[in-house]
Amino acid sequence: MKKQVKRQKHPHLLSSKWTAKEKTFGWRHFQVVSRKNEASTVFAEMVAACDPAVSFWINAQSLKDRQRWQPGWKSLAEQGRTAPETKRSEVQGLNAGQDAPDSSNPGKMRENLPQPSAPVPSIM
Repeated sequence: MKKQVKRQKHPHLLSSKWTAKEKTFGWRHFQVVSRKNEASTVFAEMVAACDPAVSFWINAQSLKDRQRWQPGWKSLAEQGRTAPETKRSEVQGLNAGQDAPDSSNPGKMRENLPQPSAPVPSIM
């Protein structure tokens, strides 16, 4: 007589990574850190990748909804979306209309840096 083995629902759930299609509690990227079985339902504890203080429990079945969740950590471009437009001055600390420093020429990049008004003390 064979002993019937009960198969676990969602066996690869723990440590899996997910991307929310819309921001959830201010974040998009989450990882499953715990799972809980209650009756016939499996719940997953999701923790934000960039902020471990943000966590919540979700029915693991809802992770199959591709309109809300994608497996893995996906960029907005991989999701077929574009990031909200950000002013270049906010990203690079430049005045609007200025070009970014030329990273192919490190000497030129140093020229674009603000010069200290007083000599910088040496620590050696």
